[in-house]
Amino acid sequence: MADTIGAFDYIIVGGGSAGCVLANRLSADPKISVLLLEAGGNDNYPWIHIPVGYLRCIGNPRTDWCFQTAEERGLNGRSILYARGRVIGGCSSINGMIYMRGQARDYDQWRQLGNTGWGWDDILPYFRKSEDHFAGETEHHGAGGEWRVEPQRLSWEILDTFQAAAAEVGIPRTDDFNRGDNEGCGYFQVNQRKGIRWTTAKAFLHPAKARQNLRVLTNAPAKWLCFEGKRVVGVEFWQEGHAHRADTREGGEVLLAAGAIGSPQLLQVSGCGPANLLSEHGVSIVSDMQGVGRNLQDHLQIRMVFKVSNTLTLNEQANSLWGKAAMGLQYALWRRGPLTMAPSQLGAFAKSDDSRETPNLQYHIQPLSLDQFGDPLHRFPAFTASVCNLRPESRGHVSIAGRDARQPPTIQPNYLSTPADRQVAADSMRLTRRICAAGAMKPFEPIEYRPGIEAQSEEDLVRAAGDLGTTIFHPVGTCKMGDDPAAVVDDRLRLRGLSGCRVVDASIMPTITSGNTNSPVIMIAEKASDMILADRRAR
Repeated sequence: MADTIGAFDYIIVGGGSAGCVLANRLSADPKISVLLLEAGGNDNYPWIHIPVGYLRCIGNPRTDWCFQTAEERGLNGRSILYARGRVIGGCSSINGMIYMRGQARDYDQWRQLGNTGWGWDDILPYFRKSEDHFAGETEHHGAGGEWRVEPQRLSWEILDTFQAAAAEVGIPRTDDFNRGDNEGCGYFQVNQRKGIRWTTAKAFLHPAKARQNLRVLTNAPAKWLCFEGKRVVGVEFWQEGHAHRADTREGGEVLLAAGAIGSPQLLQVSGCGPANLLSEHGVSIVSDMQGVGRNLQDHLQIRMVFKVSNTLTLNEQANSLWGKAAMGLQYALWRRGPLTMAPSQLGAFAKSDDSRETPNLQYHIQPLSLDQFGDPLHRFPAFTASVCNLRPESRGHVSIAGRDARQPPTIQPNYLSTPADRQVAADSMRLTRRICAAGAMKPFEPIEYRPGIEAQSEEDLVRAAGDLGTTIFHPVGTCKMGDDPAAVVDDRLRLRGLSGCRVVDASIMPTITSGNTNSPVIMIAEKASDMILADRRAR
């Protein structure tokens, strides 16, 4: 029997990017009681805060759930790491720190799909609300908010040269990817403050933790949702090996902010999901919701590597004791240099062919190379040009593997499962080769190392994409917003056919945004907070 710890106006499941925002905004009213349940631990691990520490956090069970996908046919039978934050701040504590909104067309498409209030003009004020942009307030950017955005504190000759080469093939220079049309090539802006990672925990949660009406529990994974008929009335969770229960007050709500993997998993073990899946695992059916866990979308990055000459890359520096010492000293004294590096420094948005109205490719360019994430850097000078299809047609799913929410679910992205996605993969690799063959690159004599120039035919390139492709950690869509039969939430993020519960995270995206997904999740939580409070006032 679970011990009851009390009743709250709002119970937030998940202390990641969305959950931290919700906790801050809802508890700002001292009359509203809020409980935040985070399955992971506190953010006192030093490597969270040093930007390059993502190398120590991803794949580390202290900070990462370390999920693995099922074997993927499109990846030539490989299973790959599927990192998800296991710590206060969620993925903002372990991700690439890139500030990216996507394109105006992304949100206008959401609105066209029947989601009132989710067009670009509707959501831009929410991006600006929480933003603290280094250049100050402008038409496109906000200042004074919690979410700090700064330029990177380093530069590399090879990256500057790649930008020049991209311009030669028609990808213009840009200094801002976040004005609604992100076409171009330039340095990413990052969520850092003076060379230190800026997380949603630092930005939103920690400043609010002193409020008497906000209770935060860590190492408290949710067990299932509690129902009275078709209404969610609380959450059971584990802590220190014991089951506990938290209830919602009359008119209160449970807010699922456990992410595109965690939220559908919790709904399924609670009896909300495809009836055949639930029956297979002996879960009592509360609501046969076919869309829960479906519609999984992700950005698959294809990591092409080019050896270079006559220039410095991080490979040489990181493989030298003196180089490592210099990097450490540079960071300790000035918070600059390679230890401030986001996983990718230079970005580009381009079209895989001329028929595209807006860019459908994103590049992440790095002055380093390695065989796969977690391996040591190569001992020869090289850079990596990763390219991903921003709008994949492939759709996967997240499905429980048992009744216990602590058991990892089955994650099946189905990468490269459509002819169009395979075509874009091949075209994107051809475009990368064109950039690297441009005149600006000639002084550095680039030689394609991976996959190798021998991959020429369509079949060769698709096979190479399967060998090189890996997630860029942008899963979305598994509790999609809409009014069609597969939709899980409505445009106010309320569970369809049920009451007392909303989903507020990347899982509600009907289609994936054209870029990195962390800041769009913060926007979703900002807008959700306003809707929740407005609905509360209207009761």
